[in-house]
Amino acid sequence: MSLFPADIEDQARRIVSDFSARGLMVATAESCTGGLIAGALTEISGSSAVVDRGFVTYTNQAKTDLLGVTEATLATHGAVSKETALQMVHGALFRSRAWAAVAVTGIAGPGGGSADKPVGLVHLAARSRSGTILHREMRCGDIGRTEVRLATVRTALQMLVEAAQA
Repeated sequence: MSLFPADIEDQARRIVSDFSARGLMVATAESCTGGLIAGALTEISGSSAVVDRGFVTYTNQAKTDLLGVTEATLATHGAVSKETALQMVHGALFRSRAWAAVAVTGIAGPGGGSADKPVGLVHLAARSRSGTILHREMRCGDIGRTEVRLATVRTALQMLVEAAQA
């Protein structure tokens, strides 16, 4: 029995198998998912060959201390922004031995949203050492905290695959 829905477990299994066969490692930088992306990957036997490390940076201070997100970026754009996600993924990649990294920051709800940044807004970024940089903005809506977080995990895993292929 897995902690995750079957589709997420299948995605994670494919990543672990593919990355392991290619000798590639990954890192995660997570805010709104609180470690679920790393958790989905480490749910798979053999993931120690693939998962280098995960950063759970729920606070702005953690994003700055652990990933190098600048205070200026946080002050100008906020924690839930494209700019923050891109700095998070850069920090995760270059503070690890990973070939590819993924970062997520968002508002899972039920509270915390605003007119500009509603509940269900998530910014994701993925980056590889080959130079590929990806960004996605998800607007899930107020579908429930668990569903926002699971949708984010699904998208993040797909972005890891895309970043490593490019």
